[in-house]
Amino acid sequence: MDIVYKSDASITADQFIDILKRSTLDERRPVNNPERIQKMLDHGNVLVTAWDGDKLVGVSRALTDFSFCCYLSDLAVDREYQKKGIGKKLIEVTHNTSGPATSLILLAAPAAALYYPKIGMEQFTDCFIIRRK
Repeated sequence: MDIVYKSDASITADQFIDILKRSTLDERRPVNNPERIQKMLDHGNVLVTAWDGDKLVGVSRALTDFSFCCYLSDLAVDREYQKKGIGKKLIEVTHNTSGPATSLILLAAPAAALYYPKIGMEQFTDCFIIRRK
C-alpha cells in the first residue's frame, strides 16, 4: 500500500464529509450541514490529505499563523486504514507545513486521547474552551 500525502490538494465538502464518516469524527462534526463543512474547508489554511490511489483515506485540517502556533482542528483516517501510521504522518506533514517554529495544538476526541502520547505528543491539562452556540 503506497499512501501519497498532499499538502496542495483541495477537496470538496462531500469528500470531507465522507472521510469524516469513514473515520470516528462524524459524531463530533456537522456532517449534516454541508454549507458549514464548506466554510470549515474554506477558512482553514493548512489541509493535508492522504490518498490510496484515487481514494481519500485521511485528512488533517489546521489553522496556523506559520510562526508560533498551529491548531490541528481535524484529523480523520478511514477506519480501514487506521493503525498504519497515516495519522502520525498527517500530523508530521501538517506540522512541517506550518513551520518548525510552531507548536502544534489539538483537542483530542475521547476515543483518540490515548493515541497522541503514543506518537510523541505531550499532554497538557491547562486547556480552556468557550463552547460554540
